[in-house]
Amino acid sequence: MSLAMTRTEREAFLAAVHVGVIGIERAGAAPLAVPIWYDFTPEKGLWVLTGKDSHKGRALAAAGRFTLCAQIETPPAYQYVSVEGPIVDTRPADREQDSRPMAHRYFGQELGDWYIASNPGDDSLVFTMRPERWRTVDYAKLTAGAS
Repeated sequence: MSLAMTRTEREAFLAAVHVGVIGIERAGAAPLAVPIWYDFTPEKGLWVLTGKDSHKGRALAAAGRFTLCAQIETPPAYQYVSVEGPIVDTRPADREQDSRPMAHRYFGQELGDWYIASNPGDDSLVFTMRPERWRTVDYAKLTAGAS
């Protein structure tokens, strides 16, 4: 029995709300691996927001690609999706098209609006990645097969 997710399963999992861990190669240093908010649609790809002068922003601009892993840690139904690929678009973040929807995704509307209002100066960039390589595991398939 394969524990790998199908294309539909992995895309649905990645589109759900999880805090991802982004991995970015850096010259002369260990890869940067930190939690990050993200969003994904099969049509657009996976995108993240970060300050252009932050460690993540500088590392993403230099590397031109990244990896992101999202997971559910609840046993016995542990699941993860890991994607890697090139950055296919980088642009300044738009408060209403990018920042507010991302804040709503993770905080809900009321707290998301408060979060956006409390961060008036935004020098963030949107980095969009086209997933080329997927790694997935769904241990819930073990329990489904046992019933």
